[in-house]
Amino acid sequence: MSFTLPELTYSYDALAPYMSRETLEFHHDKHHLAYVNNGNNLLKGTEWEGKSLEEIVKGSFGKNAGLFNNAGQHYNHLHFWKWLKPNGGGAIPGNLEKAIVDGLGSVEKAKEDFIQAGVTQFGSGWAWLVVKDGKVIVAKTANGESPLVHGATPILGVDVWEHSYYIDYRNRRPDYLKAFVDNLVNWDYVAELYEAAVK
Repeated sequence: MSFTLPELTYSYDALAPYMSRETLEFHHDKHHLAYVNNGNNLLKGTEWEGKSLEEIVKGSFGKNAGLFNNAGQHYNHLHFWKWLKPNGGGAIPGNLEKAIVDGLGSVEKAKEDFIQAGVTQFGSGWAWLVVKDGKVIVAKTANGESPLVHGATPILGVDVWEHSYYIDYRNRRPDYLKAFVDNLVNWDYVAELYEAAVK
């Protein structure tokens, strides 16, 4: 299965002022496209050709670093664009809210822990809400690594590579993460992934 760059479902201006047109154009049209192109080149002639993206990510982990990095980042970004929406944040759908409270104590604590995971991820990487053993927990990974390779299913992720926020926030990663949680998260999509993960 070859990788393709998805179209965004909102305009490049739609997430301003929390994420600018310039950030989206660089992040989607340049960075994500590079993962797609590099991933496709590295996939050719490997045992993972023709496999699903999840199989490629899990299968190449620890075996083919170049392919894993690009496939992992492609997987992460396919979801990342859907985790964002204009006028995001706000109310969390019922079942998901209950699972977050069960797993992390309260919605507020979950948001704090998620932001903290992003702030404390040294260098490039991601902060996550994942379902592991039926529970919602917070996790973080380095570079393009996905919770998929650690037996967990990601339901929300935030990109803390500098290209994700530096144009808008410079070195203020905590401000970017707060803006993401309060104003950009598409909780309906998170809920959809949660329901699929606990089926």
